[in-house]
Amino acid sequence: MNSRRLALSLGSLLTTGTLLTACGTLPGGGDDEAAVTVWLMRGSASEDFLKRFTKDFEAAHEGVTLDIRIQDWTGIGAKVTKALDDRRGKESGAPDVIEVGNTQVPQYVEGGGLLDLSLESARDLGMQDWLPGLAEPGVDNSRQYGIPWYAANRVVIYNKDLFRQAGIDRPPTTRAEWLDMTRKLNSGGTEGIYLAGQDWYTLSGFIWDEGGRLAEESSGVWSGTLDSPAALRGMAFYRQLQALGGGPRDADEEHPPQAEQFAHGDIAQIISVPGAAQRILQKNPELKGKLGYFPIPGKTSRRPGTVFTGGSDLIVPANTDDRDGAVEVVKALAGDKWNTALARTMNYVPNKTTLADEVAAEPGVAAMAVGAAHGKATPGSPLWPNVEAGKNPIKQYMSNVLTGGDPATEAKRASREVTRRLDESN
Repeated sequence: MNSRRLALSLGSLLTTGTLLTACGTLPGGGDDEAAVTVWLMRGSASEDFLKRFTKDFEAAHEGVTLDIRIQDWTGIGAKVTKALDDRRGKESGAPDVIEVGNTQVPQYVEGGGLLDLSLESARDLGMQDWLPGLAEPGVDNSRQYGIPWYAANRVVIYNKDLFRQAGIDRPPTTRAEWLDMTRKLNSGGTEGIYLAGQDWYTLSGFIWDEGGRLAEESSGVWSGTLDSPAALRGMAFYRQLQALGGGPRDADEEHPPQAEQFAHGDIAQIISVPGAAQRILQKNPELKGKLGYFPIPGKTSRRPGTVFTGGSDLIVPANTDDRDGAVEVVKALAGDKWNTALARTMNYVPNKTTLADEVAAEPGVAAMAVGAAHGKATPGSPLWPNVEAGKNPIKQYMSNVLTGGDPATEAKRASREVTRRLDESN
């Protein structure tokens, strides 16, 4: 999610498969030293953060050693599944805590390999304040398995100079204002917005704003719902906005990369995570100081637009042989102190709405935090990855509508395909 990566010196530490081990007992523990193995994803936390966290945790938990092992996203699903199925305990090097993508939690819950952390969530972690887009994917049958760690989501990145030249002195706060301002910007040699035709994460937010869903579950069966009246209204708004610029109708935001298109200096807005600014400035350093950010507007000024929330949750395998140690690590990483420290270090949104003020000094992150308070994740079916794999039917639906297809007809076709891909009997 974040463009930062661990320093090269970390690589030498990883040759043994561990990171930052040191002597440091859990409350009520004995004299024997215990090692808690933690899998974190590459780039999620800086080397300095991990050093500081390890030192602090081990000092507070006498006799405990943290064994933090950095993992790559490529192939991580199969690796986590294997670890959750492993019954050999520590002899196999199995993890006690694992960082996973927030939308991946349902597929791991499905296998029955996760520890129920509902008690700790309510008693120790302030779950009532968690970001919904991180918390909801971690719930199954009213039990909390995934603990929110950090988030990132889309905002509008805009060119301050182009806004000023168009006589616009403040960002919009409603969809109607947004369309009016974008029409005003979309004149002469300026594109009002660059919005690719297949940016389905952005479409998802518009559908959710209208009260629609991508898919819904009834009696254990999932069905695509892109053809609902609410979902169709979301697509109608997307079509209006997309027409106010030159984004391709048959490609997503990375083909070509929208940040590089924005860097040309003649595009007023893109919808992206704030981290895209780094890529923009690499391409065009002259835009330094000219980039602004605002939350995606909602239907009224009282509530910003709903956004897709990306990020990570922490899970504890049910086969851990150190439940107490694992829970203590999760409580520390997801607690206010270290969650705030991580957000400030990595420019993330903290896991609680009540911590938003802690990142207010960073404009891009502050804009993300406003949207994250009303964020959502993809449908909670463990088979949802089947929808995104290969030719995503939502993307094709969007292109078909934007190139003249009947929205209702295309939505029904796409919904049928989503339903087929979520069918567990296939």
